[in-house]
Amino acid sequence: MSADAHHDDLAPSHGTRKSYITGFLMSVVLTAIPFYLVMSGVLSNLATSLIVIALAVIQIFVHMIYFLHMDAKSEGGWNLMALIFTVVLVVITLTGSIWVMYHLVNNMMPVSVHDMSQMP
Repeated sequence: MSADAHHDDLAPSHGTRKSYITGFLMSVVLTAIPFYLVMSGVLSNLATSLIVIALAVIQIFVHMIYFLHMDAKSEGGWNLMALIFTVVLVVITLTGSIWVMYHLVNNMMPVSVHDMSQMP
């Protein structure tokens, strides 16, 4: 009986030292770039924000692949299904919250400084 005989297709995969080092280095780079952009102020606020968000999304995938070992094959695809379900719930929650806050701001009666001076 071989050493890998007890492993089946549903068993979680384990990374190698090389994959962990690769994931770590990618995470460091994906953290250092936004840090430099924010601290130096070389770009506009909007450009910096968009780059930071994009690199954060990339870093999420780096962590999922290199450290959590998530792919379409792990645990028969159930990890991927749970991730998709979580992403859908987060998108619904964030979209609904932003929509409600936007409509609250736009539908509230504005109070200006000039109106306050005429109050008793």
